Amino acid sequence: MALMTWEDSYSVHVPMIDEQHKRLFALVNQLHEAMSKGKANDVMSRVLGELVSYTKTHFAAEEKLLQSKNYPDLKAHQAQHQKFVEKVELFQKEFAGGKITVSGEVMNFLRDWLSGHILKTDKRYSEFVAAKN
Repeated sequence: MALMTWEDSYSVHVPMIDEQHKRLFALVNQLHEAMSKGKANDVMSRVLGELVSYTKTHFAAEEKLLQSKNYPDLKAHQAQHQKFVEKVELFQKEFAGGKITVSGEVMNFLRDWLSGHILKTDKRYSEFVAAKN
C-alpha cells in the first residue's frame, strides 16, 4: 500500500509542477514499499540520492516559475526548500555512515513535509500564479 496517494487536492494547477510532485510521491512510495518488505536498506541509498537530486531539480523549476511571476513570498519559499534539502541530505549522510536506518520517523518526515508543503505553501502560490496568467 502506498504511503502517499495523489489526489486532486494536491494540484497547484500548473501541470509541470503537478507532474514533478507526483514523481516525488513515487520516490517516497518506493522507499516505503521497500521498508514494508524489509528491503529498505537495500534501496535507501539509491532512493535518497534520487530524492535529493530530483528535489533540487523540482525546486529549481518551481522557484524559476515563481521568480518569473514576481511571487512576493519567493524568499521564504526558497528557505523552506533549502531546509528540506538539508534534512534529506543529512538522512543520506547518516545512512551512508551507518547512523540511521529507514524508519517510520524518516518516512513520516518525508510524507508530512511533502504533503504539508504542497497543501499549505505551494497552494498559496497556486492562486497567485493563476491570477498572473
